[in-house]
This record gives sequence, C-alpha cells and structure tokens, in this order.
Amino acid sequence: MHPTPGTRALRTLEAAGRHLNFTRAADELGLTPAAVSYQIKEIEDQLGLVLFIRTSRSIRPTKAGELVLEATAEALDMLGRAVARARRMERGTSQLRVSADAQFAAKWLMRRVESFREAHPDIELRFDISSDLRDFEQDDVDVGVRFGGGKYAGLAAHRLFDNEIGPVCSPALLRPDSPVREPRDLLRYTLAHIEWEQQGIVWPNWRMWMAAAGVDDFDDGRTVVFGTSSELVQAALEGSAVVLAEFAMVAGDLAEGRLVRPLELSLRIAPEFAYFLVYPQGAAADPRIVAFRDWILAEAAKTQT
Repeated sequence: MHPTPGTRALRTLEAAGRHLNFTRAADELGLTPAAVSYQIKEIEDQLGLVLFIRTSRSIRPTKAGELVLEATAEALDMLGRAVARARRMERGTSQLRVSADAQFAAKWLMRRVESFREAHPDIELRFDISSDLRDFEQDDVDVGVRFGGGKYAGLAAHRLFDNEIGPVCSPALLRPDSPVREPRDLLRYTLAHIEWEQQGIVWPNWRMWMAAAGVDDFDDGRTVVFGTSSELVQAALEGSAVVLAEFAMVAGDLAEGRLVRPLELSLRIAPEFAYFLVYPQGAAADPRIVAFRDWILAEAAKTQT
C-alpha cells in the first residue's frame, strides 16, 4: 500500500495544481521552484503515479493528477474548516476574535476599544490585523470589519458609517504667508490622494474634489498618488501634503489637533460602499457577537455625528 503524503506536501501539490507553474507555486509557498519540483516528484514516487506532464515551458495534470488534485483541495479545505472549529472550541466562550485591516484598527478601532472592555470585562478581545479577506469557516475569527458593498454570502452585514472625504493636513504645513481661504489656494501646496476603483466606483480624487469646488481647469499632473490610506494619512501627519482622507479614519487626529481641515467641502463615496461589521448568519445569537455588534454600531453612530 502506498503511503499518503503529509499536509505540507499536499499544500505544495495543491498550489502546483492551482498555478500549473512550479515557480508561481514556489513564490506562494516561500520555497524555491526546485524544492517544489522535488516535492512533487517525491509525491509521485510515493503514490506510484505520474501526476503532471512536464514540458520545458509548462506543466499540466494527467488524468490521475486531476483526480488526486481535486481530492487534495477537498481534503485541505475540510481539514482547514475542522481546525478552525477546533480552535474556536479550544479557546472557549470568553474570547472574541476580531479581524480588521491595519488602517481601520489603528485609526478607529483601537482608539475606542477600551470602552468595550469596560462594558464587557467578561469578553476577551483578540485581534487579527490583516488586509486579507478572512474565511470564517477556514480562519480562526468570529467577526470582521470589511470595506465593500455589504453583500456577502452567508454573512450578516451591518453598515458602520458612510465615507465622507475631504482635505486634511498638518497645521504645520499651512504657511501664514499663504492662507487657504478658497479651493484655488490649495494649488500652492502638494496635494495627495489614493487611487482605488471597484465595480465602476472611483474613490474621490483631487480632480473630482476640485470640480465639486468649482475649479474646472485643475491639472492633476502634479498630484501625488498613494497606494493605501495608511500611507496617505502618514504623509499628512508628517506635513508632506494636503490629502483627501476619510474623516472617520482621521477623526482622532482632527480632534487632537494633529490634523486640520483647511476647507470644509467634502465628498461622499458611492453609498453602496462602506465599512461593514460582518459575521456568519448562524452566529447571530452568540452573546459575544451581540455585545460587540451593539457596541461598535453605537460607536460608529457617534463617529457619524
């Protein structure tokens, strides 16, 4: 009887089958292409089967390979779900694991979380800080905060707040000899925004803001574009630029004077996009999730006002 390869080997096999490329599989797994090729050959020797047909430029599964790859993906998926359930069972009912991206966690959630701990000392919050989209059946998380359209299969979704976006900057950036009294005055400063588009919705940029402000001849060729909101807000805090930021994410910096609003005009992103609290529909009655949901919705309402 041929032995079944171990979990690590199965993950290598699954990645190779998904990418049909040893180099891309190796990049994903943190291995060298040679190591991936060696592991696949070792699995084939263990099973006594040829799983891939190799050419100088590509690989493709044999009929036997297709069967084994399908079973491998199913086995890893089933194992992942079982491990996630086991971890939740092991940590008991006093812990609540919350997933959120770094921007939301640092700029909004962590500033307020002490009030939850005071109200619910029996619930221990643990955080999973990542921009990756978590799978509630595969990953050890109970609730998450996602930015998107709010329609997630099998998940309950509660809108936290709408996105209002406008100019903010460090007070140190504003020069007394160059006051900002109207939109055109901002043209004397470095202007920055993020570039983001999804489902045809474009994140507000300086061209859009200037158009709303009545500046029709704005040249955006000199604006600075950042990849993430975190980088954008950091540029504002460092006094490098006037940036278009989400007010909910910089509310603390505005309240504490690290950032100011040089002009009041703001734009709203399309209403179908917002931050949502999400969790499995089947867990809606979990008292930990109920407590966290009620708390975060109340905190979000304060932010909105």
